[in-house]
Amino acid sequence: MSKIIDLSKPIRYNQQDPWFMRVKIKHKPHRAAKWLIRFLGLPFRLYPKGFEGWADDTIKHMGVHATTHIDAPWHYYPTVGGKPAKTIDEIPLEWCYGEGVVIDMSHKPDFEVITVEDIKQDLLKTGAFLKKGMIVLIKTGRDQYNGTKQFADVGTGMSKEATEWLIDQGIKVMGIDQWGWDLPMRYMIQKAKETNDAELFWQAHLVGRDKEYCHIEQLVNLNQLPPFGFKICVFPLKIVGASAAPARVVAILED
Repeated sequence: MSKIIDLSKPIRYNQQDPWFMRVKIKHKPHRAAKWLIRFLGLPFRLYPKGFEGWADDTIKHMGVHATTHIDAPWHYYPTVGGKPAKTIDEIPLEWCYGEGVVIDMSHKPDFEVITVEDIKQDLLKTGAFLKKGMIVLIKTGRDQYNGTKQFADVGTGMSKEATEWLIDQGIKVMGIDQWGWDLPMRYMIQKAKETNDAELFWQAHLVGRDKEYCHIEQLVNLNQLPPFGFKICVFPLKIVGASAAPARVVAILED
């Protein structure tokens, strides 16, 4: 029998999220639908006995990058290698299901970038290997800050070179359990200004200008997974023309 592990964070309002990322959902009680049904033409006397109406909900505000989501190449740049970049509805579903590998980078301190050597050393340690079509998940342990004000401002982050290296191994989809794929944004801005380095900001994301790939951000529960020997499903909502979409990401472990 298969065991399924949920790698997606709950979608709900959180006051601690940055203001531009706060999800707002209106929950409508069953009784509210009674009047809608009457308006649609059904007399109250014909309502089924004990009928309370139906519950309903409206997402009033939710950015496509606000929760566990997968970024499309279009998010990084309008083109990839000179060709139009794919939006999220154009991502082949074959990319979104495959064998999973977890790279443990939880020992990396905040603001220290993840290198190619870091990844190779972990693969050597666990005996995992990479092949075309796999989905690689980077475990930083920063999902412990989910729901807190610190979440967007702590973490390690993938380097340009490490991202390129994974793509060169045939990896189209990769993911991480912190706020973003790169180093924390405020830190990147600060360091770019301090060093006057125009290539520092968003370096891992911008690999997507030349090499096609997708990454998942804000995963959870990677500590419940073995280094390899499981499958990953990461199917995004089919939002036409979007740069990303929320996804219910799950790991499937076979007995």
